[in-house]
Amino acid sequence: MERLDFTLLSDGSSDAILIEPIAWLLRQHLSIPINGTWAELRHLRKPPKTTRGKVEAALDLYPCDILFIHRDTEAEAPAKRLEEIGAAVDGIPIRSVPVVTIRMQEAWLLIDEQALRRAAGNPNGRIAIDMPAIERLERIPNPKQVLHDLLLSASELTGRRRQKLRPGEKARRLGALIGDYGPLRSLSAFRAFETATLAALHDSGPPTGPRS
Repeated sequence: MERLDFTLLSDGSSDAILIEPIAWLLRQHLSIPINGTWAELRHLRKPPKTTRGKVEAALDLYPCDILFIHRDTEAEAPAKRLEEIGAAVDGIPIRSVPVVTIRMQEAWLLIDEQALRRAAGNPNGRIAIDMPAIERLERIPNPKQVLHDLLLSASELTGRRRQKLRPGEKARRLGALIGDYGPLRSLSAFRAFETATLAALHDSGPPTGPRS
């Protein structure tokens, strides 16, 4: 294999930021080029409602070597989400990896203060940034709000310029600016994700889904 192509299937467009930590992790274990694509299904005339339907549509539109399927736990136990994802890919000849974040995926971006300042457009800012400790990330009730608030603070903008700042866009840029996602290995969800990824990489089954 000269290149590995992966597809990320998720519930919303903001989840596409997970492409960066996924690609980072793959690069830790592979020496070939990595290409990741987010499965955009919203444009379909009749977007699938079930996870199984979304998996089938994603593989049809975005063929890949490995399919990563993201779900937040929300009110469910992680095991419940893993069971749902397993049922959705059962019988489909594709290597798949569940990405079950304990909280919203934005928690995985709260690890690099300097990258956050750069993403906010103010790399030399001096205002204190209260970055949460790594061990707290899986307990933050609303990491998206925390991340957006930190980006606003780091920008040091005021008035209209602050109101015009789009934290969601800055968050996507932050994902690409973080050079080392290694600190996330202290989180249970990330360790489970890495274990599942390694299993997929070493899977002796069919390496790819249908390709055109």
